[in-house]
Amino acid sequence: MSNIAVLKFGGTSVKNVQRLRHVASIVEKSARACKTIVVVSAMGDSTDRLVQLATQCSDAPAKQELDVLLATGEQVTIALLSILLKDAGINARSFTGAQAGIVTDDCHSDANILNIDADCIHKAFEDHDVLVVAGFQGATTGGNIATLGRGGSDTTAVALAAAVQAVSCDIFTDVDGIYDCDPNKHSDAIKYDEISFVDCLHLAENGAQVIHPRAVIVAQNFNLPVRVRSTFALHDQGTLICSKVQALRPKLTLLRGHGSHGGVYDRPRAGQAALG
Repeated sequence: MSNIAVLKFGGTSVKNVQRLRHVASIVEKSARACKTIVVVSAMGDSTDRLVQLATQCSDAPAKQELDVLLATGEQVTIALLSILLKDAGINARSFTGAQAGIVTDDCHSDANILNIDADCIHKAFEDHDVLVVAGFQGATTGGNIATLGRGGSDTTAVALAAAVQAVSCDIFTDVDGIYDCDPNKHSDAIKYDEISFVDCLHLAENGAQVIHPRAVIVAQNFNLPVRVRSTFALHDQGTLICSKVQALRPKLTLLRGHGSHGGVYDRPRAGQAALG
């Protein structure tokens, strides 16, 4: 196992410069302890704005060109965060998905990770302490930009952690963990300190949007514990997703209030192929 930590920050965590500064302070603390990979999403709703621009140009934008466009959202974030980290004296560098050695298939706008070149990551750590990687994207074997679809940054983070055998993988978001139902709608919502891969996948596939199902599949396939926690409540350890947890009580599997969000299903080959 490598002495590398993986931190992932979603769009709400990096939606403006003020929040980016907060994220930089979290990364700085991690970098003092070990080498750190930071995976980031696009800022706020910038991906939605890019999609709107594309649909103003065409009713059916070519998927390959849409990937080129949407990948720029994360590239803005990696550049800005790297600027902040360097100003703070952290030896950081930004990487696109392709530069980080993430190879995908040719399924544009919904690509699967085929392989990650871990040697590329380890070599980069010879000269840098923090690698800021664009989530949601990689490059096909032909060198074309490809995106992983909605929630792809979660998958990027977990796949990178598996590839480098990271000591930890933390998914930072705007909620403080995983609940049995939406805590904004149910006052009796129960937060899990720990949850099994199987139960977490069950929740994710039925509407819980804290972590993407494909990321859970990759974590399960490589038995990689993943912690989901709040960017804004660092004292809270959130929820650990792992293998050895007692199954949820039957009444909690009713998924109160989550509902179905359709179109996101278990795709085992996405996890099984993640490292080639």
